[in-house]
Amino acid sequence: MRRFVLIAIPYLWLLALFLVPFAIVLKISLSDAAIARPPYFPQFDWAAGIRAFISELDFENYIFLTQDDLYWKAYLSSVKIALISTALTLLVGYPIAYGMARAPQEWRATLMMLVILPFWTSFLIRVYAWMGILSNEGYLNQFLMWTGLISEPLTILNTQTAVYIGIVYTYLPFMILPIYSALDRLDGSLIEAAEDLGCSRAQAFWLVTIPLSRPGIIAGCFLVMIPVIGEFVIPSLLGGSGTLMIGKVLWEEFFSNRDWPVASAVAIVLLLILVIPIVLFQRNQQKQAEAEQ
Repeated sequence: MRRFVLIAIPYLWLLALFLVPFAIVLKISLSDAAIARPPYFPQFDWAAGIRAFISELDFENYIFLTQDDLYWKAYLSSVKIALISTALTLLVGYPIAYGMARAPQEWRATLMMLVILPFWTSFLIRVYAWMGILSNEGYLNQFLMWTGLISEPLTILNTQTAVYIGIVYTYLPFMILPIYSALDRLDGSLIEAAEDLGCSRAQAFWLVTIPLSRPGIIAGCFLVMIPVIGEFVIPSLLGGSGTLMIGKVLWEEFFSNRDWPVASAVAIVLLLILVIPIVLFQRNQQKQAEAEQ
């Protein structure tokens, strides 16, 4: 009975907070937009029965997504921005995590606090702060002009460069923490053994440290890439109207166009884009684990 309760709690949580909302959104995506009525129809009618209700559902919204260039371009743009942002975050985050793992033990808690510290401030306030830094009259342009590096302000705000800066800054802790966790558990004697066998420090890093920290790298990449694909606030505030991401399109369909069925179809496709690679990766990891055994 105790084992059943322990297993049932997470399954009930998954059912209530994922499967049921997913089923509702899936049903709305198969519906049609309604004018001067509830946002969509059909609505379930006990008198008509479930068969009549199901017969009114269709895949018109998904067909519409394939016919309109806006949606598939938004998906491709979101995936591209997410991949580049994840790579940039990894390039910045790995050295920081490595330095934290190699720091003296008494300093690690302080360094960890400094990484987590931005979460104590509202996410929206931090993004607004970057608007003040990156604008034409912002602190960055003022500093560069004061040093004489530039003679006129750089246009950074409302470009994809600003989007990448905002994403890397915002999601950097999600990359640092899992990599730091993997490096912190790394046995230092393995590096010493590699150096005793003739490896230089650089060779030992690439041949020992990087492979053993791969679980942290993979976890950090997933923690960054998955939310970035559906990001809405950063591209809206820092990227302006010229940045096309599926999160902005989804928001406009829900709140500007009031087309709930199309917006739900966009959300379902976005979920599939995120879930399918994760499932395939997990299966590949399981096969590798079984082969090693």
